[in-house]
Amino acid sequence: MTRTLAVCFAHPDDEAYATFGSVALHRADPDFRVVALHATDGAAGEVAPGVDVGPAGLGALRREEDERAWRAVGCVPARHDWLGLPDGAVEQMPFDDLVDCVACFLDEERPDVVVTFGPDGVTGHPDHITVGAATDAAFHRVRRDGGGGLRRLLHGAIRQSWFERHQAWRAAHGYPLWEPTRLYHLRGTPDELVGVDVRTTEVLPQLVAGLLEHRSQGHVLLPAGVEDGSFLRSRSRETHVLAWPPRQPDEPCLTDIFEGLD
Repeated sequence: MTRTLAVCFAHPDDEAYATFGSVALHRADPDFRVVALHATDGAAGEVAPGVDVGPAGLGALRREEDERAWRAVGCVPARHDWLGLPDGAVEQMPFDDLVDCVACFLDEERPDVVVTFGPDGVTGHPDHITVGAATDAAFHRVRRDGGGGLRRLLHGAIRQSWFERHQAWRAAHGYPLWEPTRLYHLRGTPDELVGVDVRTTEVLPQLVAGLLEHRSQGHVLLPAGVEDGSFLRSRSRETHVLAWPPRQPDEPCLTDIFEGLD
């Protein structure tokens, strides 16, 4: 039985943080497939030092980087849709139209698991928040219409306990702290809300190889700690909020995005 994962995000590289560990863990499974949807190509983003590309070429470069990243992880999406919305202005698109686009994608693919952003967008980025909200609405519309798939909706999240340890590490090494109330700063999610906690240690080489392909975003993707190994340790777990079906308060964390769906 084919198990399909759909990743719905705003920018190329968003899925690298949230899903590459799970994708790498399942990449050799002949019954596994992944489909991807991006709202934008990230054309308005900053460019890492040492990457020679003009503003007009950044979007195309980031699409290429995203394709190379998937290959490095070892699993190329069976379908990859780019909505072509303006980077940084996704919220200006009529929301219902965005929901329609995502719903069409989900209805045609009928994935078992959908991963997107939660209400905090992890960094508060308006594009993240808008795409996450539209994906949630599309997921429930398609699910209520009946048919197969749409069995689990996940929101990528940073566990609060890890976030606090990371903050302490940054303080001890002289790096500025994240300010969760500020735009583009990381936010933690209360531990009790995390419903999926995947150990990714065994696939760190593939996960990191995928991250490294996003060279134009190296200033963001490779934070303080890459030199001494703390960055790798930070990627040894992949955590999500179980947005649907509702998680019971005493229910243990799932250890795989597909756990319990067979």
